[in-house]
Amino acid sequence: MRITLLTNRDLASNYALNLLLPRLSANHQLSLFCSDRVGSKPVAPGSAGISFYEQTLPITLLFPLIDAQSMHGELLTFQGLNRYLTAPMDSLNEPNNKRGLEALAATEPDLVISIRYGCILGSNALSIPTQGVLNLHSGRLPQYRGVMATFRAMLAGDELLATTLHWIDDATIDTGRIISIQSQHRDPQACYLANTIGLYRSGCAALAHVVDLLEAGEEVKARAPVDAGRYYSFPSQSHLDAFTDAGHQWARPEFVTELLCQYLPSNFAG
Repeated sequence: MRITLLTNRDLASNYALNLLLPRLSANHQLSLFCSDRVGSKPVAPGSAGISFYEQTLPITLLFPLIDAQSMHGELLTFQGLNRYLTAPMDSLNEPNNKRGLEALAATEPDLVISIRYGCILGSNALSIPTQGVLNLHSGRLPQYRGVMATFRAMLAGDELLATTLHWIDDATIDTGRIISIQSQHRDPQACYLANTIGLYRSGCAALAHVVDLLEAGEEVKARAPVDAGRYYSFPSQSHLDAFTDAGHQWARPEFVTELLCQYLPSNFAG
């Protein structure tokens, strides 16, 4: 199949692609577009910390240094992941205007896969892939629609975190037919970034399985959400303060160091 992936230019998206692209590229032709941010509204000042760890540190500061090397680490930067694509990845921040629709249509996708993509797809974009659009949402649906579902689940004290694999049926957010939910116990000591990234191993495995079913022409069972759930936008400063007051961390230095070291070529370590 021809598969076009839509994702965001952040650390969790990159990690998910490292899990998914090597497996998919063995049997499919892959194209990739990235959004450069999620949404268009300004976020509360207290969220600057997670933005630094998700984007500034890895994407802006570290990845260009790695890309300048002749070697790479166990995990690949966005540029390094181009080896699995039919053409180099590109930005797509306006998928519903004429130029965006033309770019998406030019990849001739049988299937579109969305992971953390920062834009809402309109009806014209959704009609392009012949087999539909799959979304891997980093939260339990329909309870946690919208952005930063892991944050909401941690703030609520949930014992289980989840990803939800579902179809995008229309331009509403996280309301499509649900294929599967992958749950795992939350480590009370883990930071937000670790909890979010930790969801993608099982989430991407479930996604790859559904791609295999579609390739084989088998039925992919899906059900409508039991209710409308609740939509969450970016947290307010009061929610951010409550998160910190509850003892949660955005990013533990030990976790960030261990993860980013997996991107480093051996000559960086001396």
